[in-house]
Amino acid sequence: MPSPSNHSTTCEKATVVNVAVAVIHYKEQYLLGFRNAAQHQGNRYEFVGGKIEASEDAKQAVIREVAEETGFAIHENTIVKLGRLHHDYGDKQVSLQVYKIELTAPQYEQHKHCQYGLEKQALTWVTKADLLAEKYDLPAANKTMLEWLKLPENITITYPLSHFDDHSDPAVAWLQCHQEKLTVAAWVYVRTKEAGTEKLIAQLTRARPDIHVIVPHHADSQFLGTDTHVVAHHLTHTALMQWFNDAQDAAMPDQGISSSHPLIVSCHDADSITAANKLARARLQQQLPPVVGSFLSPVLATQTHPDAVSLGWETWSALAQLSDIPIIGLGGLSPTLIDQAISYGGVSVAGIRQFLSSQKPKV
Repeated sequence: MPSPSNHSTTCEKATVVNVAVAVIHYKEQYLLGFRNAAQHQGNRYEFVGGKIEASEDAKQAVIREVAEETGFAIHENTIVKLGRLHHDYGDKQVSLQVYKIELTAPQYEQHKHCQYGLEKQALTWVTKADLLAEKYDLPAANKTMLEWLKLPENITITYPLSHFDDHSDPAVAWLQCHQEKLTVAAWVYVRTKEAGTEKLIAQLTRARPDIHVIVPHHADSQFLGTDTHVVAHHLTHTALMQWFNDAQDAAMPDQGISSSHPLIVSCHDADSITAANKLARARLQQQLPPVVGSFLSPVLATQTHPDAVSLGWETWSALAQLSDIPIIGLGGLSPTLIDQAISYGGVSVAGIRQFLSSQKPKV
């Protein structure tokens, strides 16, 4: 992406450059450009993108930049907002508005052999696995984007232990149910509201080492062990708002919030999204693992919370646009609604019963 020259002197506050970023992919193949040595953050790979002009919004800018740099016409493609990032390089501050665009098969076939873009920049297609393994040197501001890209389209939430109260041994029933019905390599948010469930997490992950676990930020690591494949810690809406109310400025330490793993937070309204945005920026400034997603709920009415007022898709979408982090739909959803969630501004959907497979997985 072109890098505007910095006209600030050492005595002036660094100019914030607003940039639209396009994470372009076709299935598991992702497109990267390469910055020449003379550019800011030169000799590094990058996603396609460039400066947002005063006369356009971020989405218009990303469509224009992609056309100018690659020749792709993406105005009819699904353009998914991942989030917004603020990064201080010292000599330059950037505000990145990041979008994910999947190409159609004809678009990919037409351009997959192109080694250079329309601005003579080198282009290369890389696998998602190699990209996430950081085999390509990206500017520092791009590292959080890689964490965002790890989010799957579906996240399973475990049943509460109380769901199995009619069994002679609820703990055994809970463990058997999830051991047999979680899909292979699933991301699973394991709730630990009830006493003893942290031990169940350790048992579950020993039985199913393929799964990736999200646990509450206060979960006792002594119970979880070292081989549980914890990918994120979860912050409830209550804990998030407590942090926000106690915060004096964006640079303050996270009071009692995990600093060892990325975070996923729960939001229900504009106030909690504001709090999540502030937490995400604070984590970035402190160089802590980022906030990688937000459960925004309830989208629709649910059996578990029948009295809760659902947001509905339109309100959910409007709230999603306020978020600086990827949005995960939760509440009355099934995996089949992922395309609808994406069309309304989300990147993933989550739930309980609809997300547990009826077939025993082979692991």
